[in-house]
Amino acid sequence: MSELEFHPLTRDRLSDLAKLFGQGGDPKWCWCSFFRVRNADFAHATADTNRQVLERAVATTATEGRSPGLIAYRDREPIGWVSIGPRDDYERLKHSKILAPIDDRPVWSIVCFVVSRKARKQGVAQALLDAAIDYARQHGATLLEAYPVETDGGRVPAAHAYKGTLGMFERAGFEVAERRQFNRTSPVRPIVRRRVRPRRSGSRG
Repeated sequence: MSELEFHPLTRDRLSDLAKLFGQGGDPKWCWCSFFRVRNADFAHATADTNRQVLERAVATTATEGRSPGLIAYRDREPIGWVSIGPRDDYERLKHSKILAPIDDRPVWSIVCFVVSRKARKQGVAQALLDAAIDYARQHGATLLEAYPVETDGGRVPAAHAYKGTLGMFERAGFEVAERRQFNRTSPVRPIVRRRVRPRRSGSRG
């Protein structure tokens, strides 16, 4: 099987992402905008307005020398996506009570994964996570955070696993920093963190 390649999302690669998202399911409509807008705006959104949200993120982050996420390719075919950036990139996180900041340390958030149907169960999401960690390191991040689903050893539908699974993050060196619950009947939401060391010039570590 061919090796994966990872490339930051740029304006020129939006058509590749559209091809991946166009396979159906939530990504076709959401366009990875869920965490980038407040709930009221998302509730009245369309696929076109959601795409515009991500397109604006591409333009905004480009002025800062980075990207809103990475696309995974195999044999030049887009088969995966991960959204990563400073926590402040995500409007929903700014207003969430359950995912409110743990402390005032600067943190990068990993919020969304998409894997092509034909590429699932092949370790693509785990590889995307490793690539995201490295990308954040290259851009000076020192602390990463994510909000995965806890599977308790079972399987969850792909539509519920877009945030990644707790086990996947633990295998990548993340630890549970807090577990929160909105009320007694709502699911417990783990918040995981991992420290990273910025890559020095000329260093491979």
